[in-house]
Amino acid sequence: MLKIKLLSLFVITVVFSVSMSYSQELPPIVKYNSTTYGAGNQNWMISQDKNNYIFFANNEGLLEFNGSNWALYSSPNETIIRSVKVVDNRIYTGCYMEFGFWARQSNGQLKYTSLSKAIKSKIQDDEQFWNILNYDQWVIFQSLNKIFIYDSKSGKFNIITPKNGIVKSFRTNNSIYFQTINEGLYEIENGKSKLISNNPILQNNRIVSIFPTNEGLLIQTQSNGIYKLIGENVTKFSSDIDTAIASSTIYSSQILADGSFAIGTVSNGIYILTKEGKIKYHITQNRGLSNNTILSLFEDSDKNLWIGLDNGINCINIQSPVRSYSDDTGMLGTVYTSISHNGKLYIGTNQGLFYKNLGSNEEFQFVNGTKGQVWSLFENEGTVFCGHDSGTFVIENGNAIPIFSQSGTWKFSTVPNHKNTVLQGNYYGISVLEKVNNKWVFKNKIAGFDYSSRYFEVTNALEVYVSHEYKGVFRIQLDSKLLKVNNFKTYSSPKKGKNASLVKFNNVIYYAYKDGIFRLNNKTKQFEKDKFLSSVFEKDEYTSGKMIVDKSNKIWLFSKNYIHYFTLSKLSSDLKQNTIPIPSSLTNSMLGFENITQLSNYGYLIGTTDGYYTMNINDLSFINYTVSISNISINKSNEQSFSTSISDKGEFKYTENNITFNYTVPEYNKYINAEYQYLLEGVQEEWSEWNAKSTINFKNLAPGEYTFKVRAKIANSSPENMATYTFVILKPWYATNFAIIIYLILFLVLANFINKAYKKHYNKQREKLIEENNLLLEIKELENAQELMKVRNEQLSQDVDTKNKELAVSTMSLIKKNELLSLIKEDLKSSTPEGPKSIKSVITNITKNISEEDSWQVFKEAFDNADKDFLKKVKLAHPSLTPNDLRLCAYLRLNLSSKEVAPLISISVRSVEIKRYRLRKKMELTHEQGLVEYILSI
Repeated sequence: MLKIKLLSLFVITVVFSVSMSYSQELPPIVKYNSTTYGAGNQNWMISQDKNNYIFFANNEGLLEFNGSNWALYSSPNETIIRSVKVVDNRIYTGCYMEFGFWARQSNGQLKYTSLSKAIKSKIQDDEQFWNILNYDQWVIFQSLNKIFIYDSKSGKFNIITPKNGIVKSFRTNNSIYFQTINEGLYEIENGKSKLISNNPILQNNRIVSIFPTNEGLLIQTQSNGIYKLIGENVTKFSSDIDTAIASSTIYSSQILADGSFAIGTVSNGIYILTKEGKIKYHITQNRGLSNNTILSLFEDSDKNLWIGLDNGINCINIQSPVRSYSDDTGMLGTVYTSISHNGKLYIGTNQGLFYKNLGSNEEFQFVNGTKGQVWSLFENEGTVFCGHDSGTFVIENGNAIPIFSQSGTWKFSTVPNHKNTVLQGNYYGISVLEKVNNKWVFKNKIAGFDYSSRYFEVTNALEVYVSHEYKGVFRIQLDSKLLKVNNFKTYSSPKKGKNASLVKFNNVIYYAYKDGIFRLNNKTKQFEKDKFLSSVFEKDEYTSGKMIVDKSNKIWLFSKNYIHYFTLSKLSSDLKQNTIPIPSSLTNSMLGFENITQLSNYGYLIGTTDGYYTMNINDLSFINYTVSISNISINKSNEQSFSTSISDKGEFKYTENNITFNYTVPEYNKYINAEYQYLLEGVQEEWSEWNAKSTINFKNLAPGEYTFKVRAKIANSSPENMATYTFVILKPWYATNFAIIIYLILFLVLANFINKAYKKHYNKQREKLIEENNLLLEIKELENAQELMKVRNEQLSQDVDTKNKELAVSTMSLIKKNELLSLIKEDLKSSTPEGPKSIKSVITNITKNISEEDSWQVFKEAFDNADKDFLKKVKLAHPSLTPNDLRLCAYLRLNLSSKEVAPLISISVRSVEIKRYRLRKKMELTHEQGLVEYILSI
């Protein structure tokens, strides 16, 4: 019977624990899996340096995370690194038979130095170093067999070797402790071990952690809870998890800055206890952790709790003003609306309506009758209305009372100057709810308007503005009795838009869609663009036009990377903008159905697809973290890049003109993203746009000096510091100053050579020109002489022609004379055959005048004057020619016909032809050759 009661009590406790953890609103958890950080699954120890970089002892080596980028350094002997501890500028690590430290080089990379080499003979075979502690100038490396105390100033070692194996070592504010198997707890004093307590509890229970208190020590055991050690007395420290610990195993624990405890188990996740031992959070794998096995815990400088898991790394933002509720079971579903009323929190989801006491860890209870899609929750005069896919419900004390079922209901709104009246937007128009006898009932549907009315607002003049995602914006005028539509108008501008919405803020109606936010001008009844509010979508990518006005008259808007809210200024009518750097990807909200509800003065609830998260906007303070350049790598085109010095001024070859900068803000909050802005002086004139990318690459930089600048901001904070790096891209060797001097010298030498060559060439050209001119002059003179000769020849030719003409005339005259005399002679002979003697005397004189010799002599003289040496040439060419033949040649030279030649030689024409034939024979002319042509050619 006792066993049954104990079992029942255990089941009740477990169920209570499960239900309590199920309903918890937990701090944000950032998850990093092995694929993300590029190393092994298990992480055995965690530490942090002064730059806020986080280091992990990982299966694959030393893992570094700077908030933006991960880096893995393999262990020196390629074994699992079991321990890591940052002390000043060194990162000490321990692994299999090896320990030492890593130091940052000028290029930002870590370089390992072995310390164990100096005492290699002191290390036992198969020894691993599971813990590293520091105290003043000493660093303690603990294996399961020995403790090596390293003096960082002298470089000497002191070794403590207990009789039995070492369970674990610990450090409190002023002491170093270690536990040995079956012996108890020891303290190191003056380099030697000293037994503090051999209490059976400390002998028989493995100690996981030791925490200092004002009275003594708190000792966390592996399976038997927490004990107090005050002097020699060991007493139990009761906590809410004592029963849970009995069925689980504690592997790691950590005291946090606020005095609370983080307890990591092997199979049941992590417990966060208050300093009094009360459960604050119990976080397991089904509540957000990547794994239930907690190998290591570490609280960083920003009070984030880092968890080294058996499968990955998680970071819990313990101090974040944001708390999340995740429904991994799917019981709640996607949250579309919420409201707080009479101390209860109501959540409307796609599964129905749920509620619980506000601020409690209770389970949500389902409101019967509301199964299905809930669109909205609205409170008016103490009554909560529920807009549902099935219609409208009034919610009273956790019960749903249906009052309208004709259509699904989107939204509710009061009517100015109409008390006890509420308008509701339905799937098919707008209808009226009325309070009668202290109960809300459906009154009527407004006739004349049947469009879906998800967003609508009512003015004092009973004008209703409706936003329809596929139709645009309508304006309808209601009659005074709210029965029908008197006037209907569809706006052509602004246009319809995806995820558009409409809301009344500060008595002004606003409409928002992808092209901006527009406000209604009450005088013109037209929408005008509000440039200030529209800047939300201009500075960040549009995702939804959803606008929400809360109880304190703030208007909320949503963009891709931010949540924005605007408040009225206390001293003017201007709006003040506030930005929360929570992107839509992290909130996991349904686009177009974002919802935010004010729970208290500064507390808000935002619905997501798998639950909701709450935040206190008064606690949303953003520290201006320091931005730093974490790595600079350069490379030639198509070659592997290599890191270069970050601290020194860079000087790179002209081929190494591709440079990549990695910069970071070591900030690890899930809902806070740093944004960066950079400027490369020498290339850019203005700063780049703000963005979350933490690396930038510049390619093909021209030779010259550059200064790279980067600054960062978080949310509304102003950038305080700026990281800079100056570098020079050297000119190619052929463009250096020395090369330019060489070029100048070569140019001068070449110029001198060219000048001399030019002068020489010029002189040659001048001489040649002179020679050519002289030759031209000579040619000109020759041409003149030839021209003169030609003129003379022409003159001579003319003279010859003249003489030939004269000769021809003379010859013709002679021929005519002889012909005339011959005729007279013949006439005289015929008339006086035997005439007187005087007639005979006349005939004798005529015969004498026409004698051939006389004619020939006259002709010869004239011919020799006209054509000298012709007869000699003919005689020389044809020696056999007789004087008569020469005479005939002369006559033929004058181109005389046989008829004209006959009188000159006093023979008949026939005799002339015979003479010509004989002359051809003597000259031996061929048949084809003409006699006259031949003679003329001589």
